[in-house]
Amino acid sequence: MTIKTILLAGAVAIAFAGPGSAQTATDYARYSQWPAPRSQGQNVNGMHIFLFAGLKSHGPGAHDYPYFLDTWSKLLTGRGAVVDGSLSFPSQEQLDKSDVVIIYKGDAGYMTPEQRARLQAYVKRGGGLVTFHDSLCGPDPADMATLVGAGKKHGEVNYTWTATLDYNVVDKANPIVQGMPAQIYDEAFYKLNFAPEVHALMTVTMPDTPSARKGGGVGQTIPQMWTYEHTLPGGQPARAFVWMQGHMVDSLQDPAIQKVLMRGIAWAGKKPYGELTDYVPPQRAARAE
Repeated sequence: MTIKTILLAGAVAIAFAGPGSAQTATDYARYSQWPAPRSQGQNVNGMHIFLFAGLKSHGPGAHDYPYFLDTWSKLLTGRGAVVDGSLSFPSQEQLDKSDVVIIYKGDAGYMTPEQRARLQAYVKRGGGLVTFHDSLCGPDPADMATLVGAGKKHGEVNYTWTATLDYNVVDKANPIVQGMPAQIYDEAFYKLNFAPEVHALMTVTMPDTPSARKGGGVGQTIPQMWTYEHTLPGGQPARAFVWMQGHMVDSLQDPAIQKVLMRGIAWAGKKPYGELTDYVPPQRAARAE
């Protein structure tokens, strides 16, 4: 009997055995004892990060949330993190496994009561939050401020639209901001509702753009990157890191900016600043000849 005949006979036998057969039950009992395979090349002891992204909402090169989910899941995995992510709100199980939840999704302040309660419980147990760009926009800025240190009202003209922004580093000694470019072509925001505990890292003086003129923001100096340490009533100390830019894909793909953001992410997860930026993958053992 040839090998081809043996394989064919085996396949036919399995097909006719059916899912309820004794053979299937025996195979399942045997296979279920095996441990789940480990992820190839992943640092299983790394910090756990969940990426919550949204559908693309703007033209080419802007608000490309799915692209962020794709590229940053690879970037962070390569930096030693254990990464999960979705275009949907994280489940309770996903939140339970996370050290940090990164939100890059337009108007993420819109949550169902159940989602809001789930996220608040996550923060109460000390989970870290990171938001980029307009993720903190929603119907209730004061409520969003209790989670990430600030919020902005959906529907208001509170943005510059794209413009050249000059960063003013407020906390020059902070490890997070080291190496941040002094200038960026992106979008800045004003009319933000801040919590008193916010610690500003960088500010931008709003440039003279049509949107800034319309909203009355020209010349205002507003924090655009900050850290936020707080404790919700009955909870554990929690951290949030926020960067208001990220309108343009290029901003999130700039290697210098990525390092700044990764240090902020590590800080929000109560890890050393260099947890991600300084990660060195283990060397693979050489194959024996």
